[in-house]
Amino acid sequence: MHGLGNDFILVDMQEELLPESPSRLATAICHRQFGVGADGLVLVYSSARADCRMQIFNADGSEAESCGNALRCVAKFVYDRGRARGSIVIVEALAGLYSIEVTPRGGSADLMKVNMGRPLLEPATMPALVDGVGPVLDLTLRTLAASYQGVLVNTGVPHVVIFVPTLKDFDFVAEGRQIEKNPLFPRGINVDFVEVVRPDFLVAKVWERGAGPTLACGTGACAILVAAYLSGRSARAATVSLPGGQLYIEWQEADGSVYMLGPAVRVFSGQYN
Repeated sequence: MHGLGNDFILVDMQEELLPESPSRLATAICHRQFGVGADGLVLVYSSARADCRMQIFNADGSEAESCGNALRCVAKFVYDRGRARGSIVIVEALAGLYSIEVTPRGGSADLMKVNMGRPLLEPATMPALVDGVGPVLDLTLRTLAASYQGVLVNTGVPHVVIFVPTLKDFDFVAEGRQIEKNPLFPRGINVDFVEVVRPDFLVAKVWERGAGPTLACGTGACAILVAAYLSGRSARAATVSLPGGQLYIEWQEADGSVYMLGPAVRVFSGQYN
């Protein structure tokens, strides 16, 4: 399945047994030449607290706390199999419980609106070795090529959002690879590079911790909107355009939660030996 090209291999753990540890399986099955190929491996379990429990492993075998695009895929996976109790799917992840409103078309889930919860702005939640309290809006980060000012936002997983004048000809892969491993981030970090086209339209490219460059990142899109609003670059709602497509993100003032609206697509199913 994929959400705007951010692709995952989903395994129904109510029906399957893994042949090896999830971490080792992720590195093998996600390899695009010697495996199936994906940005991550998602295991879908039953849950006493929700409609299902999601466990996600990046392509390098590391486990992620959450993933916005994977949440939409899992919601569609559960809804289309008749395991949801109505149009609201509750998914349990390492980072907490997520409520996802499903809009169906032709009997299957089409669009998913995910309540991503309240963003965390304290450096300790990344974690980041930064003095003081959040929000951190101007963290200096240096690479071999340049110096940047980053905004720290945790939307289930940690992100540093960096606004640049233009993404044309910008080498976000080289810069993102260096910033992910910056000693300020002992567990690594996701790096979002953003061009503000208009206050309601933000263009981004994301270097994902443990996966590298991806076509889309749901938690990243949410972090980008929060960072843009906090730094005076956007309103509380905007479209975030990623290489794989667009997500509509809104940070509601009433409940403090960030909402993400976007699709998920089932591509194929098969047997892995």
